[in-house]
Amino acid sequence: MELLRKWLGHPEDIYNLLRFKMGGYRAVMPRIDPDSLGCGLRTCYRYLNQTSRSFAAVIQALDGELRHAVCIFYLVLRALDTVEDDMTIPVDVKVPMLHEFHSYLYQPEWKYMESKEKDRQVLEDFPTISMEFRNLSKVYRDVISDICEKMGFGMAEFLEKKVDSQHEWDKYCHYVAGLVGIGLSRLFSASELEDSIVGQDTELANSMGLFLQKTNIIRDYLEDQMEGREFWPREVWSRYAKKLSDLAKPENIEMAVQCLNDLITNALHHVPDVLTYLSRLKNQSVFNFCAIPQVMAIATLAACYNNQQVFKGVVKIRKGQAVTLMMDATNIQAVKAIMYQYVEEIYQKIPSTDPSSNKTQQVIASIRAMSLPGSSMASRHHYSPIYLSCAMLLAALSWQYLSTLSKATEEYVPAGEN
Repeated sequence: MELLRKWLGHPEDIYNLLRFKMGGYRAVMPRIDPDSLGCGLRTCYRYLNQTSRSFAAVIQALDGELRHAVCIFYLVLRALDTVEDDMTIPVDVKVPMLHEFHSYLYQPEWKYMESKEKDRQVLEDFPTISMEFRNLSKVYRDVISDICEKMGFGMAEFLEKKVDSQHEWDKYCHYVAGLVGIGLSRLFSASELEDSIVGQDTELANSMGLFLQKTNIIRDYLEDQMEGREFWPREVWSRYAKKLSDLAKPENIEMAVQCLNDLITNALHHVPDVLTYLSRLKNQSVFNFCAIPQVMAIATLAACYNNQQVFKGVVKIRKGQAVTLMMDATNIQAVKAIMYQYVEEIYQKIPSTDPSSNKTQQVIASIRAMSLPGSSMASRHHYSPIYLSCAMLLAALSWQYLSTLSKATEEYVPAGEN
């Protein structure tokens, strides 16, 4: 009955889950016909769907040849990331692999068969991926190879180096996510679906990646701790604990939440750049591709802010909430309204005694100035009373069926990835 109570409290979730499942997803994430692809590309899209729940659907919704370029870009970086993550590869072997990985794109036979990682198929069948890479236009190949080289060197730098300062946190996030944003932006411009400024303004593109990566790092504190990884910057957490792991101890929960709020405030500073970046996009498929992860991120930060659960378990946004965000975030005014909504939610939760409260209020003020609500804000939450009444009745009569529906929707709804 807990599920029923959750849905009754958010009837718009039910309406949008039903609307999404009954065909609404096609407007946001139309699927490609696999029969229209050659054997190599079909294999690449299969690997894409196997290795990414978060990005597979939005990548496949991109227009024209850009779709294939981004698919291959993702798989190349997934292969690189698999090398970095594989702790069974000795460091003296791994570092040269990371440094040279971009060159493997032009070596038709190169593959790596010794990985123990779950996504090892992208290394074992790298010849198929590299072949499709070489089939891309030169403008795409140059971008992918360049970003792969920069990311490989950045990953090698942080292999045995902990993230100490906030500057290093930004640097680490740049290597693993900011470069992705820069590479994608250059691909958008190379496709001519977007203006050249989108690919040239690397500062804004970097912020797009940093906002997503910092959100994932903040949300995944407990999971990373359990797996022996530490990505929170020492400069911040050392103000609240002697060891990062101490934040998970019940007796330290007050300080832990203050540290959490401090890092969320840091991440929020990227939102103005995000809004500026999105305001430049013209192509609908590119806009959806970029906007959906960003609104998911702001909703996740709002759920995490001042929330002890980050140190006790998993914090997730509701499935119906995610679907609503996906279906709403299709134009810049709607995205501004969404950002406004969630920073207001954070603002209402700021404790007066929080050490970061002034900084949090200041960054929220700057976001407000860029995303003052207009008519789109009202329209986001306006549903016909008939629809809502029917949805609530449906929930009361068939909540178990909707539970199954919610699980099925995971096929389409992005989840965060590091």
